[in-house]
Amino acid sequence: MPAQIIQANETPFAPVAVDPVTLDIIENALRNARIEMDATLVRTAMSPGIREQGDAFPLIADHKGRMVVGQFGSYIGPFLEGYEGTVEEGDMIFLSDPYSVGGAISHCNDWLVLLPVFRDGRLIAYTSMFGHQSDIGGMVPGSMPIHATSIFQEGVRIPPVKIWKKGVYNEDLIKLVMHQSRTPNWCKADLNALIASCRVAAHRIEEMAERFGDDMFVAATELLLERNHRAMQQLINSSIGEEKVSFEDYICDDGLGYGPYKIKCTMWRENGRVVLDFDGTDPQSQASINMLLNENMMRMFFGIYMIMIFDPQILFNDGYYDLIDVRIPEGSLLKPRFPAALSGRTHVLGRLFDILGGLLGQKTPEFLNAAGFSSSPHLFYAGTDRKGQWFQLFQIGFGGIPGRPLGDGPDGHSLFPGFTNVPNEFLERYFPLVIERYETVADSGGPGLHRGGNGIEMVYRFLEDGVIAIHDDRWFVPPWGVNGGLPGARARKVLVKADGTEIVVGNKLEDYPVEAGDKLHFITWGGGGWGDPLERDPALLARELKQGLVTVEGARRYGVVLMDGTVDAAATDALRARMRAERGPIDTFNFGRDLETLRANCLAETGLPAPIAPRWAAPLAQAAE
Repeated sequence: MPAQIIQANETPFAPVAVDPVTLDIIENALRNARIEMDATLVRTAMSPGIREQGDAFPLIADHKGRMVVGQFGSYIGPFLEGYEGTVEEGDMIFLSDPYSVGGAISHCNDWLVLLPVFRDGRLIAYTSMFGHQSDIGGMVPGSMPIHATSIFQEGVRIPPVKIWKKGVYNEDLIKLVMHQSRTPNWCKADLNALIASCRVAAHRIEEMAERFGDDMFVAATELLLERNHRAMQQLINSSIGEEKVSFEDYICDDGLGYGPYKIKCTMWRENGRVVLDFDGTDPQSQASINMLLNENMMRMFFGIYMIMIFDPQILFNDGYYDLIDVRIPEGSLLKPRFPAALSGRTHVLGRLFDILGGLLGQKTPEFLNAAGFSSSPHLFYAGTDRKGQWFQLFQIGFGGIPGRPLGDGPDGHSLFPGFTNVPNEFLERYFPLVIERYETVADSGGPGLHRGGNGIEMVYRFLEDGVIAIHDDRWFVPPWGVNGGLPGARARKVLVKADGTEIVVGNKLEDYPVEAGDKLHFITWGGGGWGDPLERDPALLARELKQGLVTVEGARRYGVVLMDGTVDAAATDALRARMRAERGPIDTFNFGRDLETLRANCLAETGLPAPIAPRWAAPLAQAAE
């Protein structure tokens, strides 16, 4: 049964008219409260994943649980539908188990707190924040075992519980949870930071309601949601056709040697609504690359992609969710059955944005993005140093962002624009390692009129024996280009032992031993290119040569001949004419080569054996019967 909201005052909020000035003030005050949540978090958290990289997501919702401002869409509705308990003044909810909230959070490392905001006995709003915890126990440091076959191997699972109940703190609960972690001090500080962020936002809501009145505040939040609904309806009518379009992409492997895994989505407009149907997606994996995709989360992905591509001025919130019908087959990679492992879901999460780009641009290729939101590379390094102290690093790496209609993809940037890199000085101060190189990989971005962003090469020299884990993708199936753009380069990881021996290691790796003096070359993928590379300004390539973004050989992929750092105009014209004559017509998508060709050439090109095609006991439709 759904959650029971306990209110001392059951008086309904009165509908009131909201003038444009008041609405604008409340909207921007809510935006600022969300920013203040982030600022509070990074000033009080301890783990580098949250404190330095910002791997946390704030939310402010109306009294019905619909996100008004935030970043990751509202999970409050699915929570309220499945929570068999009460929500009262003085409560704060704490949870981390994806299965307990229908995938509203996607793996157990994400700890979520939810604070209902009451005024005069009435529920007026919610504030919430979830953030990635560096370690929650489980079979490996970092609690994200890529080779896990069950969620029970991934650390502590927290169902929805009350960390505060009617104003009383549940200290025993926190002691129990922290006892599971290898880094309890970090986890406790990060949890307190999540709580503090929610309380700051709740205080700001109370100030707004005090200034304008409860009825005016509630009416303003409803109007902001309605405005978003109208704007999204117009975008859908103008950008999504009634004819079905399909797109598919692949997760390269599952870390156990099997892959690639297909994700397929078909999209069309029906009765004013968008349908996103994932029929044709492969069944769930035996490993942890599954993602329990909540339908509201997919609605959020779709909406934010539409807004950022077509009209970035729209305030992103949950007002449009009834305009999107999401259909996900049970037992698939996107809706695995309990207790399937989920900790490695990052690759699917990133690939969904590539798939959205491939879908939304088919009707309007001028708005099409290439591939490159493809993953969120992770590195783990843990062990006991010579002083007997435990160390444990979790770091998110960056790849090349895709070429876009409006320009080049950024070099070495995050899938989520709010993420930042961990400063090298921080890493070297707090962990036994040295960063010997941190630079973009020239030519790794796919050539195009607008170049795909280059990937990054970080070289870590380890100062202590320990173990590493690597979670990355796009090493087998490259990021595709569009409108004539070429695919980006694939990811690659190389361990150079202290004696000089080079070992090409997998992009999904767990509990791999390293010794003091070993160096890891952590190389990420480049984004796909956008548009005809033969139309790119040769002078721009000459400048990028000096900046180390392209090489002389790489410039020739654009048909540009560089001599001593300058453009040879005659040779460039001749080369481009020959390349135009040889290539034939330009396709909307350039995937490079087909899967069988990639498989046949995999060892020679990557230094790794090709993944084995997954096999299932029964087709997905039959297994569901």
